[in-house]
Amino acid sequence: MKIRYSILASMLALISSSASTAFADSSTAQLADWPRVTSAIATDPALEARVAAIVSGMTLEQKIGQMTQAEIKTASPDDVRRYYLGSVLNGGGSWPGGNKHATAAQWLALADRYYEASVSTDMKDKVPVIWGIDAIHGNSNVFGATQFPHNIGLGAAHDSRLVGRIGEAVAKATRATGIAWVFAPTLAVVRDVRWGRTYESFSEDGRLVNEYARAYVKGLQGTFATDGNVIATAKHFIGDGGTDGGKDQGDNKSTRAQMINVHGQGYYGALAAGAQTVMASYNSWNDVAASVDYGKMHGSKVMLTDVLKTKMGFDGFVVSDWNGIGQVPGCSNASCAQAINAGIDMVMVPDDWKAFIANTADQVRKGEIPMSRIDDAVTRIVRVKLRAGLFGRKPSDNRYAGKQAALQARALAREAVRKSLVLLKNDGAALPLARGSRVLVVGKSADSLPNQTGGWTLTWQGTDNKNSDFPNGDTILAGIVEAVGSSNVTYSADASGIDPSRFDVVIAVIGETPYAEGAGDIGATGTLRHTSRYPGDLAVLQAVAGKGKPVVTVFVAGRPLYVNDLMNLSDSFVMAWLPGTEGKGVADVLFRDAKGRIAHGFNGTLSFTWPGSACHASIDTVRNGHDTLFARGYGLNYRSTKTVGKLEVRYPAGGCGTSNAYPIFTQAEHATWPLYVVSGAQRVALGSDLNKAVVLPTIRVDTVQVNTQQDAKLVTWAGAGRIEAKPSIAIALPDFATRDGVLQFDTSVKMAPTAKVTMALGCGENCGGEVNLTDVFTRLATLPKATVKIPLACFVAQGADLTKVDALFGIATDGPFAAAFTNIQIVGGAAKDKDALRCEEIR
Repeated sequence: MKIRYSILASMLALISSSASTAFADSSTAQLADWPRVTSAIATDPALEARVAAIVSGMTLEQKIGQMTQAEIKTASPDDVRRYYLGSVLNGGGSWPGGNKHATAAQWLALADRYYEASVSTDMKDKVPVIWGIDAIHGNSNVFGATQFPHNIGLGAAHDSRLVGRIGEAVAKATRATGIAWVFAPTLAVVRDVRWGRTYESFSEDGRLVNEYARAYVKGLQGTFATDGNVIATAKHFIGDGGTDGGKDQGDNKSTRAQMINVHGQGYYGALAAGAQTVMASYNSWNDVAASVDYGKMHGSKVMLTDVLKTKMGFDGFVVSDWNGIGQVPGCSNASCAQAINAGIDMVMVPDDWKAFIANTADQVRKGEIPMSRIDDAVTRIVRVKLRAGLFGRKPSDNRYAGKQAALQARALAREAVRKSLVLLKNDGAALPLARGSRVLVVGKSADSLPNQTGGWTLTWQGTDNKNSDFPNGDTILAGIVEAVGSSNVTYSADASGIDPSRFDVVIAVIGETPYAEGAGDIGATGTLRHTSRYPGDLAVLQAVAGKGKPVVTVFVAGRPLYVNDLMNLSDSFVMAWLPGTEGKGVADVLFRDAKGRIAHGFNGTLSFTWPGSACHASIDTVRNGHDTLFARGYGLNYRSTKTVGKLEVRYPAGGCGTSNAYPIFTQAEHATWPLYVVSGAQRVALGSDLNKAVVLPTIRVDTVQVNTQQDAKLVTWAGAGRIEAKPSIAIALPDFATRDGVLQFDTSVKMAPTAKVTMALGCGENCGGEVNLTDVFTRLATLPKATVKIPLACFVAQGADLTKVDALFGIATDGPFAAAFTNIQIVGGAAKDKDALRCEEIR
C-alpha cells in the first residue's frame, strides 16, 4: 500500500496508552490525519470513458434505479426490468422461492433471471444488475455450504495467509450461486464485547484487522482476473466496533485520533487491496473531547465524502445498510436526500424501494439533490460493475456456476478450526488425550451444528436451525467419536444419571447459543458472567467435576466472557469460538494420533483481552491490567507448564453499573421473558426465528421493524387471543424498577382495535390486575409509533402483587386488531413522567 507517509509503520499504528484515553494498545507512531490509500485496482482511462458514455445516455429514472437495491422478497425480475434496479440483495434467511434448502443451481437460476431482466430494459446501454449477499463466514445463507470459523476465531489463528485462502473459497462458493457481490469482510475493531457482533471482528487490535482486511479482500476479489473473484465490501464505515457500552447501532465517542488510528485500520488494508464497495455504518460518531458531533454515519458528508472519497481516495461506491437511511434525522426508509448528498451511492431499501425511487426523483427535480451528485453515484456504480466484468456475462457464464461442490472447502475449514483454538488452562496436563480413552461427553453444544455455526448462518440470527440443515458438516461430538471410536464414547447433554468415574475423561462442550446484532447485545447493566445467561452450563459441570476424573471444557462462544466459575470446575479449558461446520477440527487437537504422537498442537492465541471480572467489558477502560485474566496474545500449548489455579468467582448480583430499567422483551434481551401467543386451547412460544410467522386460528405473529431492523413482534388478531410474557417461575420485580415504576413498551398500531383491549399482570391463581387500553390503541393508530407507559400502581390497584409475578404484558382482545411491540421493560421512576398514562383513564 502506498500512502503519502514515508513510514509504513505509522499507518499500522494504534494509539499509545495514556492516562487520558486508557487505551490498551501501544505503538511507536500515530497517524495525524486520514491517509491517502492507493488501490491495487488502478484507474483505467479507457474504462472511465466508457463509464461516462453509459451514464450520459441514462434518464433520471434510470439513474435512480441504478442507485436502488431491493430485497428479493419484494422485487421480482420484472421489477428489475421495469424500474432499472441496479441491485438486489437477500437478507439473512431469505432464499430463492423461500426455500431454505435451495441448491446452488436454484440460486443460479434466479440470478440468471434477474440478470436477463436487467439487460432487457429500454436503456441505451444495458447495465447488468448486481446481487449482494451476506456471505459472512462462508456462503452462509446457502444450504450445504461450508461454514468457516467466525472472524474472531480466525483472529486467534494469527495467520493472514489462511484468511486469504478462506476469502478465495468463500468467493468460489458465492459464484456457485450466481452472486457476484459479498457484504464482507466486517472490519470493526471491537472495543466492548457486550456488542452482539463481536464475533464478526478479527481483533480488538487494529493492526491485525488491517493485515487481515488486506488478505481477505485480496482473496475474495483479487483483481477480477478469475471466475472465482467477487466484489468485496469493507464494512461498516466507520466505528461500529467502538460504540458506547457496546450498543448496536449506538454512539461512538472516540476522539478523532482514536478513530483514525484504531477504527480506521481495517479500511486502510481493505482499500489498498482494492475493495470496490464500502458499506456505511448504523452508528453515530460524537467526538466528545473535541465537541464535534458527526451524527449518523449514513448522513455524514464529512466522513463519507470528505474523508473516505476525497482524503482516502476511494473511487468505488458506498452502499447503505438495511434501511440505514431511515435512521438519519428527518429521513425515512423511503426518503433521505441528506444521505445521498452525504455520499451514499447505492441505497439498500429492501421493502420501500418504489417509494424511494419516486421520492428521490422528486427531490432531484426540486433541487434538493444536485444532479451532479446523482451522476457521481451512478458513475461509481457503473465503474465497479465494469471492473468486475459483469457486462456481457450472465451469472451462469462462470466455471463455478451451479456447482454444488464449489460450496465446500471442508479440509480448509477443518484446518482453520485447529488453528483458531486457544488453550486457556491445562492444569495437571489433562490434555492431550489418548486415542484409547473412554470418554464421557456432556453439554448442549457437543452435538449441535447450530451452536457451532452461530449467527449469520442460514438465518440472520442463526436460530431455527437444526443439524439436518448442515448435510456437509460434523459436530464436535462426531470428531470425538472418530478419534476414539463410538464404543468408547457416551453422550449426555445434561450429564444426568451417569457416573463420571466410569470414564477416563469428561469432555464438556458448552457455551452460547446463536445470536446476531441486537439480540446478541448484553445490556448496559448486564454482566459478562456466562452462567447468568446459561445456568445450565454450570449445572452440567457441577454434575461431572470432582468425581476423580479430569474434566476438559470446550467453550463455544462468540466473545470472551467471565467464566471463572466454569474454569474452576475444569482441569483444562479450550476456547473454540464459533468453529463452523467442521467440528472434527476440535478433536484433531484434543487427541493424540493413533501412534500416540501430537499431530496438531494448540497454536491459537487470544486476539481479544479475556475478562477477569464480570464487569470488564471495554478494553478502553482496563486499568493497568486490572480486570484482565488473560492478556491479548495469551495462549498455552502442549509445551506450556503454566498453572491457572483457583480463580475468584465474585460478581455483582444486581448487574454492572446502575439502571432503573428491568428488561422484559427488548432487542438486546430477547430471552429475559419468553413471549407466548394463545388462541383457544393452543399456546405457542414465539421462539427467536425471525423469518417464520407463527399462525394460530385467531392470531398471527410476524417479526417487523419498529425502531431498528427486525426488533419487534407484529401481532395481528382476527378474533379472541392474547400475547403474554411469562418467566419460567414466578418472580418478584426488583425494587429499583417498581418505585414509581411503569410497564413501558414501544408500539406501532397497524389496525385500530374493534373490541376491548386489555393489559394484564398475573401473579398466580386469584391474583392479578388488568387495565383497559382500548382508547389508548385507538388513539395511537394515527401515529407512526409511540412509547406507552403504564404505571405499575394501576395493576396493583386492581389486585396485582409485584412480589410474585408469573405473567406480564398480557394483551388480549376478542376482535380484529394489529400492533407491533418492542422494548418491553419495567422502568423505575417513570410513573412521574408527563407522558405516563393515568390510572383513571385506563380502568
